[in-house]
Amino acid sequence: MANIKTLLDIRRAKSDGTFNIIFRIIDFKKVYTINSGISLQQHYWDEKKGQVGKAHPNSKLLNIKLSKDFFKIEQAVLSLDDEFSIEKLKAMFSGKPQDEAPETFQVFADKIIQQMMEANRVGNAMVYQTAVNRLIAYCEKDVTFLEVNYKLLDQFSHHLTTSGLKINSVSNYFRSIRAIYNKAIKMKVVDRSLYPFHDISIKSEKTVKRAILKDDIAKLLGIHVEKNSTSWRALNYFMLSFYLRGISFTDLAYLKYSNIVDGTIEYKRRKTHKNYSVKLFPEAESIINQMHISGSDYLLPIIPFGVTENSIRAKKIIHQCIKTTNKYLKRLSAEVDLGSPVTTYSSRHSFATIAKRMGYSNELIAESLGHEYGNKITNIYLDAFEVEVLDAMHQHVIKM
Repeated sequence: MANIKTLLDIRRAKSDGTFNIIFRIIDFKKVYTINSGISLQQHYWDEKKGQVGKAHPNSKLLNIKLSKDFFKIEQAVLSLDDEFSIEKLKAMFSGKPQDEAPETFQVFADKIIQQMMEANRVGNAMVYQTAVNRLIAYCEKDVTFLEVNYKLLDQFSHHLTTSGLKINSVSNYFRSIRAIYNKAIKMKVVDRSLYPFHDISIKSEKTVKRAILKDDIAKLLGIHVEKNSTSWRALNYFMLSFYLRGISFTDLAYLKYSNIVDGTIEYKRRKTHKNYSVKLFPEAESIINQMHISGSDYLLPIIPFGVTENSIRAKKIIHQCIKTTNKYLKRLSAEVDLGSPVTTYSSRHSFATIAKRMGYSNELIAESLGHEYGNKITNIYLDAFEVEVLDAMHQHVIKM
């Protein structure tokens, strides 16, 4: 039979300096807690008797409530016997129907993902969905939060690693699952005492620098690729991103002619919501003119006509296009023996690295990429001269 005890939880104080009175239930060495709904300052608690001390003005009433709740929990534990679980106990204690099934992990996760979609957080929603799908596929069924324990997560981690996933990919899955679990705790779907991530190490490794230098870019540009082929498009996407100071592939995909203002590309980066103004030099303009499909709203042929901007379909199309582009960039990299394959993200690192090799300051490079760097005096200087200074550096870096 489970052991029950009334305690003052002094591990963490509430904002008013009081502590929660809890009922601790130990069943086969597993510890669960139920909040009594009563909190008080530590000096009012009689630890020996396990009740509110007489010095408290409402000690009698509070102790009567605690005694009734203790008896109610005890009765529930006795009635459950071998079928004891904290979910069933809490359902009986709260007065919920016993045949009401607890919310499963996937059902709860789907609700969170739907809320993210409604809030236009489509990218994060897709990341969560991928992690949930991978976990459920591994389990071969939906699981309760009680089943999402250390043993399952440890085995899942081993499965992902042996399946060939990189450390950072495994880390992304686990961070998403942990975030969903934390939301479930806050929404009282699962008890905090069941939290399985205390002993789960979510490791990540530093991403290898993906920059290439001007000589490498010249090698790529020297490859003969058939116009309008997939290789041709992949190379042009990479070069256009480089010519536009390392613009992300997603921001590139959404560019329209309305973003071209007085010889510059004006856009808001979707990841950081920061506004950018990037000079449109002839190298970039030439690629846009070659790739643009007449009648399309977008500068580039990535998002088809009729696909709603920021929709799930648009996100999936962009994601797939990134994968395809990286696949062909890898082939092109191998063709000229670059050593490490170029990716869509390499353009941003490459722009910064080339600028650094040319002697430009960290402050100026950071400003060109939209990062904060340096002190207030430096930032004031850049505010006054950013257009001239950035354009000059920009042209110097991309000139072959």
